Amino acid sequence: MMNMLKDTIPVLLSTFALAILVIHAQDQSGFISLDCGSPEDTRYTEATTGINYISDEAYTQTGVSRTVLPEFRTNMQRQVVYVRSFPEGERNCYNLTLRKGDRYLIRASFMYGNYDQRNEIPEFDLYLGPSLWDTVILPNASPDTSWELIHTLQSKYLHICLVNTGKGTPFISALELRLLKNTTYTSGSMAFLQRLDLCSTGTRVFRFGQDIYDRAWWPYQTTDWAQVATSANIVNGLNDYQPPLLAMRSACIPANASQPFTFPINSTDPNAQYYFYMHFAEIQVLEANQSREFNIYINQTFMAGPYSPTNLSAETFYSTSAFGAGLISLVRTANSTLPPILNAIELYTVKEFLRLQTVDTEVDAILNIKSMYGLKKNWQGDPCTPQDFLWEGLNCTYDDSSSARIVSLNLSSSGLTGGIPLYIQNLTRLEYLDLSNNSLTGPVPDFLSRLQSLTLLNLNDNSLNGSVPAELVERSRNGLALSVEGNSNLCAKASCVKKKKKNTVIPVVASVVSVAFLVTVVAILWRIRKRKSLGMNE
Repeated sequence: MMNMLKDTIPVLLSTFALAILVIHAQDQSGFISLDCGSPEDTRYTEATTGINYISDEAYTQTGVSRTVLPEFRTNMQRQVVYVRSFPEGERNCYNLTLRKGDRYLIRASFMYGNYDQRNEIPEFDLYLGPSLWDTVILPNASPDTSWELIHTLQSKYLHICLVNTGKGTPFISALELRLLKNTTYTSGSMAFLQRLDLCSTGTRVFRFGQDIYDRAWWPYQTTDWAQVATSANIVNGLNDYQPPLLAMRSACIPANASQPFTFPINSTDPNAQYYFYMHFAEIQVLEANQSREFNIYINQTFMAGPYSPTNLSAETFYSTSAFGAGLISLVRTANSTLPPILNAIELYTVKEFLRLQTVDTEVDAILNIKSMYGLKKNWQGDPCTPQDFLWEGLNCTYDDSSSARIVSLNLSSSGLTGGIPLYIQNLTRLEYLDLSNNSLTGPVPDFLSRLQSLTLLNLNDNSLNGSVPAELVERSRNGLALSVEGNSNLCAKASCVKKKKKNTVIPVVASVVSVAFLVTVVAILWRIRKRKSLGMNE
C-alpha cells in the first residue's frame, strides 16, 4: 500500500516530532501534544501551527531522546529535531488511557536524520496494541514518512509499540492522535492510502489550521482532468466529515466533458479491500438552462445516483462496505448538461486487528500492582498479548472469541514491600499466586479466600503477621496448595482461629463475674449494717 502511495503522491514532509496530539474537532483548546522533548525546555508552542507541546516521558518508561544531525534540520519545525530511540529491550511502548469506543486518527511518523551517526537506516515493526500494524521501512534518512490509521478503540487502553526485529534500533519521530466524531468513517480500522485535494489551486500539502481534524491533504491532478475553482465560502452544515475549505474551493471535471470522471484504484495485493470518501460541492454558478447530475459506480457496479452536488455546500458520499481494486466512475446522466465534478477524495484499506486485548479490569489491576511496587521488568504494552511479549511473571488464558485473562502471577523475589494489594482481587481467574521471598508486611487479607479459581498460594519468607483467614485454612484441606513458612509472626493453624474466638469471650465472662461479686459484697455489707441498726434500736 505504501509503495502505491509513494508512486502517486509526494512524500509528506511532516514536521511534527514525537508527539501525542489529541484534537477535539469542536474544541481546539483541548489539544494535547507530547514531544520527545528538548532537554532544556519541555513545554513550548510550535510557531507555525500554534500547537503546544510537552514532554512525552509520562507515556513511556523507556527510550532516550536523541537529536538529528544539523544538516537534517533545515526548514523543519522545532520538534522534528528530536527523536526517541529505543536501544534496550525487544518491545517498547507508549501507553495511553482513553475512552473505549472513541474513534481516532492515529499517525506515527519517522525521520531517521542519522541521529546515531551510523548512516544505517533501521527496520522494525510497529504494533497497535497486540496486533502488527506494519513494518517500518524508510526510503532514506531525510523525508519524514508516516503510517496512519483510523481506528475505533476496543479498550480504554491504547498501546503503540515498536519492536526490534534485529535490523537496527527502533525510533520514532511523531505519534499523533486526533479524536474524530463517531459518526464519521467506519467503526473498524482502516489504513490511510490517499487523501487528495483534487485540481488544487495550491501546490503544498496542508494539515491542521486548514483541516480541523489535522488530516493531511495532497494536491493532485492528471491530464485527463480540468480544474474549476471559486473564491466563495463553502459551508459544511451538518457534514461531520468537515472537509477543509481549502480543498473544497477547487474541483476536477473531465477534460473531455462528454467522458465520465474516472479514478483508478490500483493494487499489487489482490486481497486488499478499500473504503472511499468523496467530498462534493457545486462551485460553479449554473445558468438557468444548465444542470449537473451523475451516477456513481464502483468497478462498474451502480452505487448511487442520480446525484447533483449542492451549491457551495460540502457533502460527503462514502462506501458502506469494502470493495476490491478497480475503478471509481462518475457518469453524467442524459439530463445533465455539465460533466461530473469531484472536489476531494480519501481512500483507505481495510485493516483487520483480530487479536483481542486483555480484559480492562485485569489491566487496571496489574497496572496498579506495577505502580504500587514500582516494578520495571518487561511490563510494557498489553500484559498478555501477543503471547510473544507476555509480561514476565504472568501466564494467561487465551480464547479466540474473548479477551485474554490472567491466570498466574509470580512475583517471587521481586523486592516487594508493604502489604498484599487489594487489586489482586480483580484478577478473578487467578489460579497461581506466588509472592514468596519478599518483604511483605501486614495480615493475609480475607479477599484471597474469595479467589475461587486459586489452586496455589505461596507466601513463604515474608514478614506477614496475624493469622491466616479460616477460609484459606479450610481450602488448604480441600486442594489449595497453601505455603506460609518463613513468616515468624504468622499462624496458619486452626487453633489460632479458635484461640482468637475464645479470647473474645473471656473478657465478657470476667466482666460478668466481677459484677456478680460486687453485688454480693454490697448485699452482705447492707445486711451487716441493717443488723447493727436493729441492735441499737433494741
